[in-house]
Amino acid sequence: MSLAPAAYLLFQRILRHDPADPGWLGRDRFVLSCGHSSLTLYIQLYLSGYGLTLDDLRSYRKWGSRTPGHPEHGLTPGVETTTGPLGQGLGNAVGMAMAARRERGLLDPDAIHGTSPFDQHIYAFCSDGDIEEGISHEESSLAAHQQLDNLVVLYDDNKISIEDDTEIAKSEDVCARYEAYGWHVQRVDWHHPGGYREDVDALYQALITARDHRGQPSLIALRTIIAWPAPHAQNTGAAHGAALGDAEVAATKEILGFDPAVSFPAEEAAVAHARKVADRGKRLRAEWDGSFATWASAHPERARLLDRLRARRLPDGWTDALPSFEADPKGIATRKASGAILNALAPVLPELWGGSADLAGSNDTTMKGEPSFIPPEHQTRLFPGDDYGRTLHFGIREHGMGAILNGIVLHGLTRPYGGTFLVFSDYMRPSVRLAALMGAPVTYIWTHDSIGLGEDGPTHQPVEHLWALRAIHGLDVVRPGDANETVVAWRTILENTDRPAGLCLSRQNLPVLDRSPASADGLASAEGTSRGGYVLAEGAGGAPEVIIIATGSEVQIALAARTALQDGGIPTRVVSMPCVEWFAGQDTSYQEEVLPPGIRARVSVEAGIALGWRAFVGDAGECVSLEHYGASAAYTTLYEEFGITSDHVAAAARASRARLSAARD
Repeated sequence: MSLAPAAYLLFQRILRHDPADPGWLGRDRFVLSCGHSSLTLYIQLYLSGYGLTLDDLRSYRKWGSRTPGHPEHGLTPGVETTTGPLGQGLGNAVGMAMAARRERGLLDPDAIHGTSPFDQHIYAFCSDGDIEEGISHEESSLAAHQQLDNLVVLYDDNKISIEDDTEIAKSEDVCARYEAYGWHVQRVDWHHPGGYREDVDALYQALITARDHRGQPSLIALRTIIAWPAPHAQNTGAAHGAALGDAEVAATKEILGFDPAVSFPAEEAAVAHARKVADRGKRLRAEWDGSFATWASAHPERARLLDRLRARRLPDGWTDALPSFEADPKGIATRKASGAILNALAPVLPELWGGSADLAGSNDTTMKGEPSFIPPEHQTRLFPGDDYGRTLHFGIREHGMGAILNGIVLHGLTRPYGGTFLVFSDYMRPSVRLAALMGAPVTYIWTHDSIGLGEDGPTHQPVEHLWALRAIHGLDVVRPGDANETVVAWRTILENTDRPAGLCLSRQNLPVLDRSPASADGLASAEGTSRGGYVLAEGAGGAPEVIIIATGSEVQIALAARTALQDGGIPTRVVSMPCVEWFAGQDTSYQEEVLPPGIRARVSVEAGIALGWRAFVGDAGECVSLEHYGASAAYTTLYEEFGITSDHVAAAARASRARLSAARD
């Protein structure tokens, strides 16, 4: 309730929006990072005329409603992002502010500040909970470094959390903290010597000052009383985490001049007055339309680019730029192949941009010759750049990077990627889960994908991560087996616009498989990668009796095991399974063509825990896996010592056949 005046002021007087078109390109964005205060947003959407009704408000948190307990992107018109886990919305807002600047650089870089149809602001409300979460440090530090003066954050400084007075857990000076980052900070205190008074005029002036401030993001610390003016619940932890109760609600209604017996009182005159904001929206929209038409007429090529970006449509012939890799037994690491692919795509996909959490050289995420996205004063000798650059530098901020990437995608026009080691995907997992929940097409480049990274040891070697990530519904986990599978993987990821994907890439070189028709092994084209799993090598000398399923760096091990089994008279099929999710999306007939139910002797091989592979190999199958942490040594030693070898795979295949034979006898 204490945020209601601030939200009403923002929607009525500050925010550039058009309730008749929630997706208007020229709108400002509003992010409610404190998603537990979802009614703060829902009520403004109702009052502004976004299509929410009183019945929607009555259905708050109920089955099938458009007003869930935390705002959900894609469900409720006017909700820009899914918030709930604290600090995520703040990172989304930072990402939106970065995206707005990048998009302006693509479409209207020479316009004077404030004159471009692509000039806009991002407003966010956050709470003590957002501020306390560690992710807020990562996001806020980077926002200041990037000098995001199109970002305005209102901090609801009510000093109450679920455990009541925040003094029990927090004592730092938040404003001083943000000043130290480099933010422009204002304080508005509604506590006055004569008592508590909601000084909306003072807040209005602060918001205008923040909106017009240049060179820094802005924080407004608004000192409020939670649950004001509820007579007994105000300024209590109970008001943060629980409903007021009938008696307290009735008492509050009396203070506000409402009839305590009436639920959801809505005075028609008051609602009609609030909905005049639609007239303001129409006026702002008309002004923007004129500016946009002038821009489009002056820049027809850029206007065509905008049309393509808005439709998330890839340009004609873009796949012609993709490289292909010649067969090479010495091979190339899939992270290196990914870097070559990014460099090849740079000239044809301007919407593709990204970087790394301070691991650019290891993740191979830098497009050669492309400027960094950085205020010129912060460019370096190694990374020159400007405000509109393309290479992102997240610093060692994986958690913040994840939330920022979501915000970039949600802003609407570009396709970002972010890199780190696969083991550190744990740091960004909440953001990855939210990307999957929203269907946001973020691309994660997770390199050093197994014990194959070698000497860095078990702290850096992912073991459980592949299946932990596969457990996130809506996330595509892609682990290509060679450079050409990596090409098809990147192509498929970019063609998908409704979900995120993680590329899990090797540090060590992997052979580039010889897939030519003249090859003695008769290996299939890497095109099968797009279907998630495919028959890479068929059994020779008869119908296959064993299937080996492998991913990533273990595909070469599966092929070597096949050779040994074939030499022993056992026709063996090798299935490359770079993406379980894509394979699961194929029709049943294709799945059974690749993995015929009648062939029950099976082996999976992956340098991580087996977990979900057991569903693929069945009760007669075997899993060659790693069910413990790694060690520090050369990767070749680790694979040998931990039994992830072609000999072990071949032995597992024989054991699977023997089990079936014994069962038949």
